[in-house]
Amino acid sequence: MARPVFIIDGSRTPFLKARSGPGPFTPVDLAVQCGRPLLARQPFSPDSFDQVILGCVNVIADEMNPARVAALRLGMGEDMVAFTVQINCGSGMQSIDTAYRYIREGHADMILAGGTEALSHAPLVWPNSGVRWFAGLATAKGVAAKLAASFKLRPRDLKPIIGLERGLTDPVTDLNMGQTAEVVGHLFGITRAQSDAYAAESHRRLAHAQGAGFLKDEVETAFARDGKFFDHDDGVRPDSTAETLAKLKPVFERPWGQVTAGNSSQITDGASWVILASDAAVAKHKLTPKAAIVDSNWAALDPSIMGLGPVMSATPLLQRNGLTLKDVETWELNEAFATQVLGCLAAWNDDKFCREILGLDGAAGEIDRDKLNVDGGAISLGHPVGTSGNRIVLHLVNAMKRLGTRRGVATECIGGGLGGAMLIEAV
Repeated sequence: MARPVFIIDGSRTPFLKARSGPGPFTPVDLAVQCGRPLLARQPFSPDSFDQVILGCVNVIADEMNPARVAALRLGMGEDMVAFTVQINCGSGMQSIDTAYRYIREGHADMILAGGTEALSHAPLVWPNSGVRWFAGLATAKGVAAKLAASFKLRPRDLKPIIGLERGLTDPVTDLNMGQTAEVVGHLFGITRAQSDAYAAESHRRLAHAQGAGFLKDEVETAFARDGKFFDHDDGVRPDSTAETLAKLKPVFERPWGQVTAGNSSQITDGASWVILASDAAVAKHKLTPKAAIVDSNWAALDPSIMGLGPVMSATPLLQRNGLTLKDVETWELNEAFATQVLGCLAAWNDDKFCREILGLDGAAGEIDRDKLNVDGGAISLGHPVGTSGNRIVLHLVNAMKRLGTRRGVATECIGGGLGGAMLIEAV
């Protein structure tokens, strides 16, 4: 029989907007910054976990298998099994899902699951012509051969490729993520004005949450080596309005596109952890669960419309559990792009789409905007790719507790044409 799985606690770093050059923290630095205070407040020792699972997409060369490096730096012991998972934007949720299934099936009792990403540390990559030139130089024998090889260098061989730009471009369709959002927006008639209004509201909600102290128990202050500290998500722009955002030019499809820098998620660094435990671990350590994971679901679709991943993953999740959209009181739908979020809402409310694609009897219905991303999302917070799926689960749990709601869903689109969704219940 499947065992219940509980979310005990969690924390994250502030999400720090990438600006000029690498930020103050590497992926493992970020994981350690929020992991230390999280583990320090637990009634058990850090080596009590069965394993550590960490999502990370842009792993840097100095931190191969960042889960293991983080576990060692967190003092979890040399015997701690730790591994890294990568499913693009879903990596942080995949870590929770993998932990959930290990515990549910009785293979573990307590797992630390997280996500981390330092997009500001994404590398510049040499073009293949430059790599071939360097290889020829390195393998040339003798001074004359090396001199001859050196003269083959051309300026284009040294022109770097922005690794992040290529990483955010689908290798099959050759569309970048912003272009896929444009496709979704076109399919469902999402206007520029609607996208800008949604983005402005995201900033307003995050600014309100910060001012009201809603994130106080979720965000841990991060301390850099130079003594600087970071205690809040710094990408929020409280003065954003639909009118000011309307002045920005389209980024991906000029001049008529809907997607701009202002209504897209921000390039950001950040990390997040949650502690998952079985009922046996809860009893052993006298823990107080915050919520329980009821079910999870993953789906795949055409990469060119990857933004509809939440619709494709959350719909069967709800059907399997005998629920409708209205039965869910709190939603976290990762804001990759305002146009994409609005496209998902439109798809659920489209009779033809729901009949022909989802196999429903008619439109699934509307999601009340007061129940969706109640404290803002990635447009105002940022979207550290390997972290976001973890953050939305963590924040969903905290928001449900604050609002007194019983049932919530965290869901996201995933680059490459995937979607993930997780059903959470209060305990």
